[in-house]
Amino acid sequence: MELTEITSPSFIKKLDKEQMMELAAEVRKFLIEKLSVTGGHIGPNLGVVELTIALHRHFDSPDDKIIWDVGHQAYVHKILTGRAGNFDSLRKYKGLCGFPKRIESDHDVWETGHSSTSLSAAMGMAAARDIKGDSNYVIPVIGDGALTGGMALEALNHIGHAKTNMIVILNDNEMSIAPNVGALHAVLGKLRTAGKYKSAKDELEYILKKIPAVGGKLATAAERVKDSLKYLLVSGVFFEELGFTYLGPIDGHDFNDLERNIQYAKKMDGPVLLHVITKKGKGYSPAEDDKIGTWHGTGPYKIETGDFVKSSSTAPSWSGLVAETVRTIAREDRRIVAITPAMPVGSKLESFATEFPDRFFDVGIAEQHATTMAAGLATQGMKPFLAIYSTFMQRAYDQMLHDISRQNLNVFIGIDRAGLVGADGETHQGVFDIAFLRHMPNLVIMMPKDENEGQHMVKTAIDYDEGPIVMRYPRGNGLGVTMDETLHPIPIGSWEVLREGQDGVILTFGTTIPMALEAANILFTKGINVKVVNARFIKPLDTAMLDTIFASGMPIITVEEAVLAGGFGSAVLEYAHDTLQTAVPVRRMGIPDQFIEHGNVDDLLEEIGMTSNHLVENMESFIKMQAVEREQV
Repeated sequence: MELTEITSPSFIKKLDKEQMMELAAEVRKFLIEKLSVTGGHIGPNLGVVELTIALHRHFDSPDDKIIWDVGHQAYVHKILTGRAGNFDSLRKYKGLCGFPKRIESDHDVWETGHSSTSLSAAMGMAAARDIKGDSNYVIPVIGDGALTGGMALEALNHIGHAKTNMIVILNDNEMSIAPNVGALHAVLGKLRTAGKYKSAKDELEYILKKIPAVGGKLATAAERVKDSLKYLLVSGVFFEELGFTYLGPIDGHDFNDLERNIQYAKKMDGPVLLHVITKKGKGYSPAEDDKIGTWHGTGPYKIETGDFVKSSSTAPSWSGLVAETVRTIAREDRRIVAITPAMPVGSKLESFATEFPDRFFDVGIAEQHATTMAAGLATQGMKPFLAIYSTFMQRAYDQMLHDISRQNLNVFIGIDRAGLVGADGETHQGVFDIAFLRHMPNLVIMMPKDENEGQHMVKTAIDYDEGPIVMRYPRGNGLGVTMDETLHPIPIGSWEVLREGQDGVILTFGTTIPMALEAANILFTKGINVKVVNARFIKPLDTAMLDTIFASGMPIITVEEAVLAGGFGSAVLEYAHDTLQTAVPVRRMGIPDQFIEHGNVDDLLEEIGMTSNHLVENMESFIKMQAVEREQV
């Protein structure tokens, strides 16, 4: 059967071992070929080929609930559930999503793009099953990196305490995106080398079963012997202490080992944890040999060499620009430390870590801990730089509010991937951070128009010692502008007029500055001259400039690549209302009240009416409407 002919995973139950191995090889070949064109999460998916086939062989999806943590390793699952024919559209506009998607298939029972959610979701599904009196299996698949997330540990504690029937698959590849860190990772390391425990326990149980019934005392003694054996052979039996029956380590690329343990787990009552050892990137040497997470998620690449198809841009990446500017200043300022929640590669902090190993902290997938740790550092006179993606900053809302903003601590938060990110889609679009941060007292929020202004904003943030300060910056590369050699701070709350005009005003910042300038040029050819303002400080606003603009009576359009509800445009309207300047004509352009799907950013902006042409039409109609109203008065 061709992979594109698959409509249901039920066919796998009829395959023999040789056919399953052929299927695994075919799936790997398919993934390597398709992702070389579309890009995507190749490393995680190559590592779970046999595991995914085994799960669909021994469980009946979608009645049995297979729940993928993070979801970036669900490509094999998508192939086996009838979506191979759509892989040319993977992560493209209107195409196949790179994560589980409930509207795509009944087999996608849980949507996720953030880690550590699967166990809590599984507990909910298992509780619903038990209330309804059903008997289906619930099987969350979680990586060892995701176990560093506090939510996963909370769920493990609850599941073990409640003795809920559930089969947890711990997919242990010793990496999440970057190499895993932390004491829990060390526990797993010990368990990986404890193969003697499982075999010895099985042998002991076999011998005990051969003994005729000899009464409760001997049975109790036997349990104690097993327990002693457990402590003797495994240092730190973490999961069994939480109430799970632990099975493993299991070779995640050996169908016999997988099937034997899955069948064993299905017969047991209470929560079972299958500790499966896999190799990230299995079957493709460039991905398999990756030690730092480069092949976790990629753009297109050349299959023969593993070389990535590089962007034609010669401008620095935004992440690299910010990280390198912080590193440069850190050579003179020993207060500076850098913190990342498991994203040293994505946030381009490898060089900082190499140069200042004692001032760099990768805390694992633990955004809440990272944020409060930064607060703790700040109380002791340090200047922490917390590099965190916008989509992951959501997870640390309480820590930002309660621990950093409330205590007015000098933390520099670099919000990476701010704005639309494109292919990763709705779980990763960085469009909410302004709305959930802007209302926090003591906080400064800024975003540069280009990389030169960006490096000066880094200097601004590090020099700022009056509380927390946030710098937003987008995914991808800068504009290629000339860079100043000397850094200088930018006055807090100051805006910049990029183009003068008397017919209307565009207030915008960051990634939408080029769009605003292009729209202004088009309008000029139509006899309309508009002012373009780089509103680089979202909080505090430049109220002096706003008062001048309001007094002019010119129609104003605010533009932001962020949600309108609670965003920058809302801040402008709030200021007008609070200062009794309620007659000010203001329109807002931004992300509407909806989640934005995956696709090319330009396509997404076109769909929601956020292009220079839309801005031209909006400004033209607004100016005409204002002229009519003035005539009527």
